[in-house]
Amino acid sequence: MTTRPDPAALADLALETARLAAELVRGRQAAGVSVAATKSSDVDIVTEADQAAEALIRDTIRARRPDDAFLGEEGEAETGTTGVRWIIDPIDGTVNFLYGLPQYAVSIAAELDGEVVAGVVLNAATGLEYVAREDDGRLVATRDGRAIAVRGEAPLSHRLIGTGFSYDREVRVVQAQAVTRLLPHIRDVRRLGSAALDMCAVADGQLDGYIEEGVHLWDHAAAGLIARAAGARTELAQGAGGLTLMLCAPAHGFEEFREATRQAGFMAPVTIAGNGE
Repeated sequence: MTTRPDPAALADLALETARLAAELVRGRQAAGVSVAATKSSDVDIVTEADQAAEALIRDTIRARRPDDAFLGEEGEAETGTTGVRWIIDPIDGTVNFLYGLPQYAVSIAAELDGEVVAGVVLNAATGLEYVAREDDGRLVATRDGRAIAVRGEAPLSHRLIGTGFSYDREVRVVQAQAVTRLLPHIRDVRRLGSAALDMCAVADGQLDGYIEEGVHLWDHAAAGLIARAAGARTELAQGAGGLTLMLCAPAHGFEEFREATRQAGFMAPVTIAGNGE
């Protein structure tokens, strides 16, 4: 009989590996950063450090767990036989990394039989470590080893919301219009440049919510688990621009947050079957 992988051990391996990758990323930043390629548009960049960090992460984990699967932003998907899949974003916030803004992170999640069970988001510029892991049978979220929790209840008008913008210029127009409509109803908006760190900020009580269209699994797999472990709720929907929309907010105020963002135009209109209009 095959022994089921221990989620706590997977979290330990993710953190150990993220530290190695963050050290590599910091070294590349000190040596100078250049764009290696572009992806979906001319502003959607990849650096040599992205590619090197993902290769290091895969090689480090594979040396310990050679039969696991991998999904990464910069490399090919790899199948496995253990039920474990590693979901990797080697540098979340690559534009910040390019410009030297200290808000970019290594993100590693471990998925077991289709469910994310461990997650690490490590700010490579500052060394700040967010982890979600099992502890005595329950999931906990920590920042540098200390437990964290979402911010307390607040009226919508007092909530600070994080967001981001797609690399697709047409989608950006839709997003900007939605932000303009939401802004009068909340405290303010922050655009910090890393989806993973934004979601960790919700987990850590530094933001009251986060919404962004155009996210991918590697952007939110680890950070979403961290946020949920800290008392947040996450939800994926279709954005008004046609891309995947992520909502993340404390569970106690999530419904009001979702409705406010829906009314502001972040979400695609709901089609009622048989309406005919």
